[in-house]
Amino acid sequence: MLFAVDIGNTNIVFGIFDGDTIRARWRVETKKQKTADEYSILIRSMLAADGLDAKSITDAIISCVVPPLQMCFEQVSQKLFNRRPIVVGPGVKTGMPILYDNPKEVGADRIVNAVAAFHRVRDQLVVIDFGTATTFDVVSAKGEYLGGLITPGVAISLDALAFRASKLPRIDLAKPGRVIGKNTIESMQAGIFFGYVGLVDGIVRRIWDELGGKVFTMATGGLAGLIATDSETIDEVDGDLTLQGLRLLHRLNRPPHV
Repeated sequence: MLFAVDIGNTNIVFGIFDGDTIRARWRVETKKQKTADEYSILIRSMLAADGLDAKSITDAIISCVVPPLQMCFEQVSQKLFNRRPIVVGPGVKTGMPILYDNPKEVGADRIVNAVAAFHRVRDQLVVIDFGTATTFDVVSAKGEYLGGLITPGVAISLDALAFRASKLPRIDLAKPGRVIGKNTIESMQAGIFFGYVGLVDGIVRRIWDELGGKVFTMATGGLAGLIATDSETIDEVDGDLTLQGLRLLHRLNRPPHV
Protein backbone atom coordinates (compact mmCIF):
# COMPACT_ATOMS: atom_id res chain seq x y z
CA MET A 1 0.00 0.00 0.00
CA LEU A 2 1.02 3.59 -0.63
CA PHE A 3 1.33 6.27 2.05
CA ALA A 4 0.69 9.70 0.46
CA VAL A 5 1.21 12.97 2.34
CA ASP A 6 0.45 16.56 1.29
CA ILE A 7 2.08 18.98 3.76
CA GLY A 8 0.57 22.46 3.59
CA ASN A 9 1.08 25.53 5.72
CA THR A 10 -2.24 25.07 7.53
CA ASN A 11 -3.05 21.35 7.28
CA ILE A 12 -1.36 18.04 6.51
CA VAL A 13 -3.45 15.58 4.52
CA PHE A 14 -2.63 11.86 4.67
CA GLY A 15 -3.96 9.13 2.40
CA ILE A 16 -3.47 5.37 2.29
CA PHE A 17 -3.94 3.77 -1.14
CA ASP A 18 -4.52 0.11 -1.84
CA GLY A 19 -3.94 0.17 -5.59
CA ASP A 20 -6.17 2.96 -6.93
CA THR A 21 -8.50 2.88 -3.92
CA ILE A 22 -8.17 5.18 -0.92
CA ARG A 23 -8.37 2.99 2.17
CA ALA A 24 -8.03 5.86 4.67
CA ARG A 25 -7.57 9.61 4.75
CA TRP A 26 -6.81 12.04 7.58
CA ARG A 27 -6.34 15.80 7.94
CA VAL A 28 -4.41 17.31 10.86
CA GLU A 29 -3.18 20.79 11.69
CA THR A 30 0.35 21.55 10.55
CA LYS A 31 2.68 21.85 13.53
CA LYS A 32 6.20 22.84 12.49
CA GLN A 33 7.57 22.23 15.98
CA LYS A 34 6.59 18.55 16.10
CA THR A 35 9.41 16.04 15.76
CA ALA A 36 9.60 12.98 13.53
CA ASP A 37 8.99 10.83 16.61
CA GLU A 38 5.83 12.74 17.49
CA TYR A 39 4.45 12.51 13.95
CA SER A 40 5.35 8.80 13.86
CA ILE A 41 3.30 8.17 17.01
CA LEU A 42 0.39 10.14 15.54
CA ILE A 43 0.47 8.28 12.21
CA ARG A 44 0.79 4.89 13.89
CA SER A 45 -2.31 5.66 15.98
CA MET A 46 -4.29 6.83 12.93
CA LEU A 47 -3.34 3.67 11.05
CA ALA A 48 -4.44 1.52 13.97
CA ALA A 49 -7.75 3.38 14.22
CA ASP A 50 -8.50 2.35 10.62
CA GLY A 51 -7.39 -1.23 11.14
CA LEU A 52 -4.12 -0.76 9.29
CA ASP A 53 -0.52 -1.51 10.21
CA ALA A 54 2.72 0.24 9.27
CA LYS A 55 4.05 -3.10 7.98
CA SER A 56 1.43 -3.05 5.22
CA ILE A 57 2.87 0.17 3.73
CA THR A 58 5.18 -0.63 0.83
CA ASP A 59 5.96 2.90 -0.34
CA ALA A 60 5.52 6.60 0.36
CA ILE A 61 5.31 9.88 -1.51
CA ILE A 62 5.43 13.41 -0.09
CA SER A 63 4.35 16.81 -1.39
CA CYS A 64 5.59 19.60 0.87
CA VAL A 65 5.50 23.41 0.84
CA VAL A 66 6.82 23.69 4.42
CA PRO A 67 10.60 23.12 4.11
CA PRO A 68 11.25 22.35 7.82
CA LEU A 69 8.80 19.45 7.65
CA GLN A 70 10.13 17.78 4.51
CA MET A 71 13.10 16.17 6.24
CA CYS A 72 10.89 15.39 9.23
CA PHE A 73 8.54 13.30 7.10
CA GLU A 74 11.37 11.66 5.22
CA GLN A 75 12.53 10.46 8.64
CA VAL A 76 8.98 9.37 9.49
CA SER A 77 8.84 7.24 6.35
CA GLN A 78 12.16 5.60 7.14
CA LYS A 79 11.20 5.06 10.78
CA LEU A 80 7.70 3.65 10.26
CA PHE A 81 7.90 1.95 6.86
CA ASN A 82 11.63 1.49 6.27
CA ARG A 83 11.16 3.24 2.92
CA ARG A 84 12.78 6.30 1.39
CA PRO A 85 9.83 8.37 0.14
CA ILE A 86 9.50 10.01 -3.24
CA VAL A 87 9.50 13.79 -2.68
CA VAL A 88 7.70 15.85 -5.31
CA GLY A 89 10.12 18.41 -6.68
CA PRO A 90 12.91 18.88 -9.22
CA GLY A 91 13.90 15.58 -10.77
CA VAL A 92 10.53 13.91 -10.23
CA LYS A 93 8.72 12.91 -13.43
CA THR A 94 5.30 14.53 -13.77
CA GLY A 95 4.42 13.87 -17.40
CA MET A 96 3.43 17.54 -17.61
CA PRO A 97 5.58 20.26 -19.22
CA ILE A 98 5.83 23.25 -16.84
CA LEU A 99 5.61 26.43 -18.95
CA TYR A 100 6.59 28.76 -16.09
CA ASP A 101 9.48 31.23 -16.31
CA ASN A 102 11.18 29.25 -13.55
CA PRO A 103 9.50 25.83 -13.09
CA LYS A 104 11.22 25.41 -9.70
CA GLU A 105 9.08 28.26 -8.33
CA VAL A 106 5.81 26.36 -8.75
CA GLY A 107 4.63 24.82 -5.49
CA ALA A 108 4.64 21.03 -5.43
CA ASP A 109 0.95 20.93 -4.46
CA ARG A 110 0.00 23.00 -7.52
CA ILE A 111 1.71 20.59 -9.88
CA VAL A 112 0.20 17.59 -8.11
CA ASN A 113 -3.29 19.10 -8.45
CA ALA A 114 -2.75 19.95 -12.11
CA VAL A 115 -1.58 16.42 -12.91
CA ALA A 116 -4.57 14.85 -11.15
CA ALA A 117 -7.11 17.19 -12.72
CA PHE A 118 -5.79 16.75 -16.25
CA HIS A 119 -5.76 12.98 -15.78
CA ARG A 120 -9.48 13.23 -15.01
CA VAL A 121 -10.56 15.77 -17.63
CA ARG A 122 -8.06 15.22 -20.47
CA ASP A 123 -8.73 18.74 -21.71
CA GLN A 124 -7.99 22.37 -21.01
CA LEU A 125 -9.02 23.30 -17.48
CA VAL A 126 -8.67 25.54 -14.43
CA VAL A 127 -7.85 24.10 -10.99
CA ILE A 128 -8.62 26.09 -7.83
CA ASP A 129 -7.17 25.05 -4.47
CA PHE A 130 -8.62 26.66 -1.35
CA GLY A 131 -5.67 26.28 0.99
CA THR A 132 -3.65 28.73 3.08
CA ALA A 133 -3.45 30.64 -0.18
CA THR A 134 -6.12 30.27 -2.84
CA THR A 135 -4.38 29.21 -6.05
CA PHE A 136 -5.66 29.12 -9.61
CA ASP A 137 -3.76 26.89 -12.04
CA VAL A 138 -4.32 26.54 -15.76
CA VAL A 139 -3.60 23.46 -17.87
CA SER A 140 -3.70 23.41 -21.67
CA ALA A 141 -5.54 20.86 -23.80
CA LYS A 142 -2.13 19.28 -24.45
CA GLY A 143 -1.55 18.76 -20.74
CA GLU A 144 0.89 21.66 -20.28
CA TYR A 145 1.00 23.64 -17.04
CA LEU A 146 0.51 27.22 -18.27
CA GLY A 147 0.69 29.14 -14.98
CA GLY A 148 -1.88 30.73 -12.73
CA LEU A 149 -2.63 33.10 -9.86
CA ILE A 150 -2.14 33.20 -6.09
CA THR A 151 -4.43 35.10 -3.74
CA PRO A 152 -4.67 35.25 0.07
CA GLY A 153 -6.67 32.33 1.44
CA VAL A 154 -10.03 32.69 3.16
CA ALA A 155 -8.58 32.01 6.64
CA ILE A 156 -5.81 34.57 6.09
CA SER A 157 -8.42 37.19 5.20
CA LEU A 158 -10.50 36.39 8.29
CA ASP A 159 -7.45 36.52 10.56
CA ALA A 160 -6.23 39.80 9.06
CA LEU A 161 -9.65 41.38 9.45
CA ALA A 162 -9.85 40.49 13.15
CA PHE A 163 -6.20 41.38 13.80
CA ARG A 164 -6.19 44.78 12.09
CA ALA A 165 -9.67 45.95 13.13
CA SER A 166 -9.77 46.07 16.92
CA LYS A 167 -13.55 45.87 17.32
CA LEU A 168 -14.08 42.94 14.96
CA PRO A 169 -14.14 39.43 16.46
CA ARG A 170 -12.57 36.25 15.14
CA ILE A 171 -15.27 34.19 13.45
CA ASP A 172 -15.68 30.90 11.62
CA LEU A 173 -16.70 31.12 7.99
CA ALA A 174 -20.24 30.04 7.19
CA LYS A 175 -22.57 30.79 4.31
CA PRO A 176 -24.88 33.59 5.51
CA GLY A 177 -28.57 33.55 4.72
CA ARG A 178 -28.44 37.00 3.12
CA VAL A 179 -26.01 39.48 1.66
CA ILE A 180 -27.03 42.37 3.91
CA GLY A 181 -25.90 41.43 7.41
CA LYS A 182 -27.94 42.55 10.43
CA ASN A 183 -25.13 42.24 12.97
CA THR A 184 -21.33 42.28 13.01
CA ILE A 185 -20.84 38.55 12.61
CA GLU A 186 -23.38 38.31 9.77
CA SER A 187 -21.76 41.28 8.07
CA MET A 188 -18.28 39.73 8.30
CA GLN A 189 -19.49 36.35 7.08
CA ALA A 190 -21.33 37.94 4.17
CA GLY A 191 -18.33 40.06 3.25
CA ILE A 192 -15.88 37.17 3.26
CA PHE A 193 -18.18 34.54 1.74
CA PHE A 194 -19.73 36.57 -1.05
CA GLY A 195 -16.49 38.47 -1.52
CA TYR A 196 -14.63 35.20 -2.16
CA VAL A 197 -17.35 33.88 -4.44
CA GLY A 198 -17.04 37.09 -6.43
CA LEU A 199 -13.24 36.85 -6.43
CA VAL A 200 -13.33 33.26 -7.68
CA ASP A 201 -15.89 33.86 -10.40
CA GLY A 202 -14.26 37.10 -11.50
CA ILE A 203 -10.80 35.56 -11.81
CA VAL A 204 -12.04 32.40 -13.55
CA ARG A 205 -13.99 34.44 -16.11
CA ARG A 206 -10.88 36.51 -16.83
CA ILE A 207 -8.90 33.28 -17.31
CA TRP A 208 -11.61 32.03 -19.69
CA ASP A 209 -11.40 35.31 -21.63
CA GLU A 210 -7.62 34.95 -21.93
CA LEU A 211 -7.98 31.34 -23.11
CA GLY A 212 -10.65 32.25 -25.65
CA GLY A 213 -13.66 30.59 -24.05
CA LYS A 214 -15.14 28.68 -21.11
CA VAL A 215 -13.16 25.67 -19.87
CA PHE A 216 -13.85 23.05 -17.21
CA THR A 217 -13.11 24.35 -13.71
CA MET A 218 -12.36 22.05 -10.77
CA ALA A 219 -11.92 22.99 -7.11
CA THR A 220 -10.29 21.30 -4.13
CA GLY A 221 -9.21 22.22 -0.61
CA GLY A 222 -10.98 22.56 2.70
CA LEU A 223 -13.42 25.33 1.74
CA ALA A 224 -14.00 24.31 -1.88
CA GLY A 225 -17.40 22.75 -1.17
CA LEU A 226 -18.64 25.82 0.70
CA ILE A 227 -17.56 28.36 -1.93
CA ALA A 228 -18.83 26.15 -4.76
CA THR A 229 -22.41 26.34 -3.41
CA ASP A 230 -22.72 29.89 -4.80
CA SER A 231 -20.01 29.94 -7.48
CA GLU A 232 -21.18 30.19 -11.10
CA THR A 233 -17.86 28.96 -12.52
CA ILE A 234 -16.86 25.89 -10.48
CA ASP A 235 -17.98 22.74 -12.30
CA GLU A 236 -16.79 20.11 -9.83
CA VAL A 237 -15.33 19.77 -6.33
CA ASP A 238 -12.88 16.95 -5.58
CA GLY A 239 -11.60 16.83 -2.02
CA ASP A 240 -9.17 14.02 -2.85
CA LEU A 241 -7.58 15.71 -5.87
CA THR A 242 -4.14 16.22 -4.30
CA LEU A 243 -3.99 12.68 -2.90
CA GLN A 244 -4.95 11.27 -6.31
CA GLY A 245 -2.24 13.38 -7.91
CA LEU A 246 0.31 11.94 -5.50
CA ARG A 247 -0.83 8.43 -6.42
CA LEU A 248 -0.35 9.20 -10.12
CA LEU A 249 3.11 10.69 -9.56
CA HIS A 250 4.11 7.66 -7.52
CA ARG A 251 3.09 5.46 -10.44
CA LEU A 252 5.37 7.48 -12.74
CA ASN A 253 8.31 7.41 -10.32
CA ARG A 254 7.84 4.14 -8.45
CA PRO A 255 11.06 2.49 -7.31
CA PRO A 256 12.07 -0.95 -8.66
CA HIS A 257 10.78 -2.94 -5.65
CA VAL A 258 7.14 -2.04 -6.39
